[in-house]
Amino acid sequence: MEVDINEVLVAIDTLYDLQPQDRQKHDQASQWLGQLQRSVQAWKVADQLLHTKRDVNSCFFAAQTLRTKIQLYFGELPVEAHASLRASMLEHLCHITEHTYQGIATQLCVALADLALHMASWEDPIGDLISQLGPGASSPNLVPLLEVLIALPEELHSRQLRLGLNRRKQLDEYFRRKVPSIIELLHVAVGTEGASKESTHLKALRCLASWFNIHTEKWVMLTNTCLVNDILSVVRNPQVSPRLHEIATDCICSAMIMLEAERIQPLAEVLFAGVLQLGEPYHLAVALEDLNAITNYARIFSELGETLVEVMVDQPGQGMGSLQVLHLLLTCIGHHDWEVAEITFNFWYKLSEVLYRKNCDNVNEQFKPYVERLIEALYRHCQIEPDHENILLQQDDFYEFRERVQELIKDVVFICGSKPCFQQMSNILQAPDVTKSWNLLEAALFIMQSVAKNLVPRIDNNLMVQSHPREENEVVPPILEAVLKQPDEVHMQVAFTSVQLLAELNEWIACHPDVLPLVLQFLTKRLHNKHLATVAAKALDAICQSCRDHIEQHFEGLMQIIESLDSFSISNEAVVGLLKGVASILGRFPPERIKTDMKKLCLSQVRNLQKLMEENAPIEKNTKTDPVVWLDRLAAIFRNVNPIVQNGEQHPCQEVVMEVWPTLSMTFQRYSSDLRVMEHCCRSLRFAVRCVHQQSAPLLSPLVEQIVGLYATHGHSCFLYLGSILVDEYAGEPGCVIGLLAMLEAFTQPTFVLLTQPSGFRNHPDTVDDWFRLCARFLQRAPVAFLQCSALNTILECGLQACMLDHKDANAAVLKFFQDLVEAGRKHEDRPDFETRRTLVVNIFNTHGENLVSNLITAAIFILPQYMHHDVAETFYQIMQFDRPKFCLWLEAKLKVLPTKNSGGVEAVTQAQLVEFHKAVTQAERTKEITRALVEFSRFFS
Repeated sequence: MEVDINEVLVAIDTLYDLQPQDRQKHDQASQWLGQLQRSVQAWKVADQLLHTKRDVNSCFFAAQTLRTKIQLYFGELPVEAHASLRASMLEHLCHITEHTYQGIATQLCVALADLALHMASWEDPIGDLISQLGPGASSPNLVPLLEVLIALPEELHSRQLRLGLNRRKQLDEYFRRKVPSIIELLHVAVGTEGASKESTHLKALRCLASWFNIHTEKWVMLTNTCLVNDILSVVRNPQVSPRLHEIATDCICSAMIMLEAERIQPLAEVLFAGVLQLGEPYHLAVALEDLNAITNYARIFSELGETLVEVMVDQPGQGMGSLQVLHLLLTCIGHHDWEVAEITFNFWYKLSEVLYRKNCDNVNEQFKPYVERLIEALYRHCQIEPDHENILLQQDDFYEFRERVQELIKDVVFICGSKPCFQQMSNILQAPDVTKSWNLLEAALFIMQSVAKNLVPRIDNNLMVQSHPREENEVVPPILEAVLKQPDEVHMQVAFTSVQLLAELNEWIACHPDVLPLVLQFLTKRLHNKHLATVAAKALDAICQSCRDHIEQHFEGLMQIIESLDSFSISNEAVVGLLKGVASILGRFPPERIKTDMKKLCLSQVRNLQKLMEENAPIEKNTKTDPVVWLDRLAAIFRNVNPIVQNGEQHPCQEVVMEVWPTLSMTFQRYSSDLRVMEHCCRSLRFAVRCVHQQSAPLLSPLVEQIVGLYATHGHSCFLYLGSILVDEYAGEPGCVIGLLAMLEAFTQPTFVLLTQPSGFRNHPDTVDDWFRLCARFLQRAPVAFLQCSALNTILECGLQACMLDHKDANAAVLKFFQDLVEAGRKHEDRPDFETRRTLVVNIFNTHGENLVSNLITAAIFILPQYMHHDVAETFYQIMQFDRPKFCLWLEAKLKVLPTKNSGGVEAVTQAQLVEFHKAVTQAERTKEITRALVEFSRFFS
């Protein structure tokens, strides 16, 4: 069907109207044009619009359409149309000048680059483009030529272009051969036109930076051109235009990444020597207060460090292992702007990784002074402005920077030792100016947090234990004493950081229980301060978790705190954390004590829930009118109490679970349409059931009846998940299986209706996840009954579709279901139901096995990301363990019908590669081998 070009132009005008009078027409135009771009007619329409050249908007839309079509829909074009498309694209390209709107130029140039990558019949696109548009052409035009050349290496590894591994390898080899031509072209461009025209200079350097992604030894030819000296001369001068300085920096960084792989000695020596001479230009940029140039130098020094780090560790101070780059990096870290310091963080991470692997104390000793200087500089960067009055907010960029500092220190501190680092900050605290300035004091305490957990003995892989707690009687006690004696009028941020430090010292405190009463007293007092209450509650939680053996005598005080929590300004997250700690201690007490205090803990939450429902209060999220607040507290209590109960004994929490149930049932009914409340109510019941296990039996029947009815009405997947918990707990009891199967069958019909809607699986991944978790639990706990139930065929048909869903959790649940299905037919041979199970599973795989293998291959090749291939591999492995001969036949049948050519008509996979993949999978002895084979095979199609 022909598309009227005038209708397209009207729609474009409506779409790009900056102040649309009719929003509905604007949205309709956007939708209509989107449909046009996806149609086959879009090829012709885009070409017409570019030839018409009515205005910028229509040309931009046309260029964007061509790029999209070539990237995503190239297979729509027959192979015989490729040459005419190329001719048309080259014609449009020749009209691009410096004055062309950049968006149009970029879209067209990227589109031509993508065409060249797709079009196998275009044997030498780079040579042809240079001949037609390069300096030696009759009508040279470097503007589009350089833009296309910039795009080619970038697009080569774009996952939007499904070129396939074979085509990419072919192109990579071709690009390597063309590197000398690129070097020659850029040498001429920079040496002639680039010397007088900055725009050409910029494009040439951008092109060089892009082509450094092509790794080849041929880059040694750069040393015979003006290009290396040109780049270095640009970066040596911080007073050139900011854009040129940034592009030259990109060039150097890309070159160093390439040299890390290729190790081209002549080029490396020239480039590295030039970079090491950038110290003076850096200081000039600092004097000029040119933050852009300073940032560029920090990037260059960091990239050089990352390139040379292995050499520095293996040959410290020798040749390219020179430690001069460390001085340059520490100079950058010394800059007053913390954003400059942060640029270097990746280098320090990489250094710590290399030293950790090396695991040599003598080598660590050589880098120790540099790490100590790093930590001291980070201490200075973490200092808050002295006129800051309150506590730093989490959304503050500086808050996030300080968090990243802590992560870095935790990573590198093994090089200099945690105790010396703590002592380093302790020494700073003793300086006269620090005691007078709250921000200096606070920064030192903040750095101490990073290493506080390391001040107790810990075996960390091959590293030696760093310290013994008795030694810390020298380092920690003076700091702890100073913190505990802080005056009430101390700056709020100092108080806040001090509480955080106590939380981090929780393991040290557990080794020194004599200080516990003073610490508890200190933290309890901070609960009364609205600015400190939340962090104090979190610290108390940490202390409770680590000091369980010593805190029982203080339990009454903790219970009093719990009873008073709502009088403090504490976040619910912190309250939940504190309840976790208290519940875990309570679980160690005798049964009667547990029963009494559990009722105190739980019924106060229940009363608040009941009050909300009685008052019919509107929900305000994360406030006391939010049912989720009280439900989460109940969940925390039930989850963490964990008493030891002997067989035949009544669980001390059984009575309280029964008392809580009616209120939770009312909550289900009252808030049934609110997904969030339902999820948290299900979570509370999950942990209540898990807490007392089968002693929750009296609530099983009413609970199942209620969640089945609510699911049918509202479709919340959390009811499926709660059902899976009930199956896990009760399906081992023969008397419960029939009722649980009835629950499953009641769930199945509304689930099937929901998932078989258009895009039903994609739109409801939580339902897929929870439903197949429920089915997997049945396979684990009552396999025969499940394999004989009337809902099984519906479940299997949905599973065959859901296994191709690219949602991590949902897909994992579906594949776990199929893995458990296989295991039901091959494991526990000693059980009397084995033959029945095996027969049922054999029949299922005779019917559905080939489809399952086919769909999983399709998913792994065309749909799922590589990190999800492991679950597919595990499923294949389990099927092979069950019936290897049939799996081999099913896999062979699927490979025979796979498309062997990509959208450009190029052979995507050879017959030999298909055979090799089949052999790799079917002969694999471990899941890891199948995963590797799947990942490698999928690259032929991506």
